[in-house]
Amino acid sequence: MKHKVTSVGEILWDVFGEEKKAGGSSMNVALHLHKQGIDSAFISAVGQDENGKALLLFLQEQQLSAALVQEHPLLPTSTVQVQLDHLQQASYTIIEPVAWDAITLNAQNIQAVKQADVFVYCSLTCRNELSRATIYALLEHSKFNVMDINLRPPFYQLDTLGHLLGAADLLKINEEELAYLNTALQLAANSTEQSCKQLSVLFGIQTICITLGDKGAMVWQQGRLYRHPGYKTTVADTVGAGDSFLATYISSMLQGYPIETILDRACSVGAYVASQPGANPPYSPTVSALFHS
Repeated sequence: MKHKVTSVGEILWDVFGEEKKAGGSSMNVALHLHKQGIDSAFISAVGQDENGKALLLFLQEQQLSAALVQEHPLLPTSTVQVQLDHLQQASYTIIEPVAWDAITLNAQNIQAVKQADVFVYCSLTCRNELSRATIYALLEHSKFNVMDINLRPPFYQLDTLGHLLGAADLLKINEEELAYLNTALQLAANSTEQSCKQLSVLFGIQTICITLGDKGAMVWQQGRLYRHPGYKTTVADTVGAGDSFLATYISSMLQGYPIETILDRACSVGAYVASQPGANPPYSPTVSALFHS
């Protein structure tokens, strides 16, 4: 039986100067899961505008169902200005409000979450009240929760993060985000391992995955820290690399791989996506072979 994952969150256009590419961390995760053979459902919203029509067409072309993507009559489809520094590291200017700020709760998305083996969400989608209330309600129906913390200043508040962390079974976080939680929660931690232990105790999180950019990643699980040095690559841009890492982590976890193999596969795909322009490049034969062998 095919594993099923339901994701909720942003769908948008990443704008690189004169060029735009379909993206949004939540859509990226859902699309990578789909490409990796997982039954992937995606809850979001676009505007009733040309950008929204183009995103729905993109999903159709990718054969990822848009059945749970709502169309908002007033708010525009999301666009994000992407700036790349000299190391091709991306920063983002995220416009507000947009359609995915107003994702409404309905029977279809409740059912999609109930049927899923895994439910994926992030903090950015919770920046405004309506989508936040929808995600809080969906968390009442899920079996296993994956939180991609995805901190984008100024779009988060500590009480919201506390609620979302308290629901998480698996947390994906980067070094800077972990440092923020250390300070904001006043953790008495002198190491990554101590931070993870304290977060686990505070919020009941079973697994914490820390992405380290070109230094790979580590996973804290059941009191043990696993490390992977990552794969060296020439970076085109970092947009979506963490999302592809997370999707690969989830798909590999669902298939029952040991943690070391999960980390290796996730680092491999993350490095590949970083080597290509945009968040959703076509998979190379080598990457495809990981999921269709």
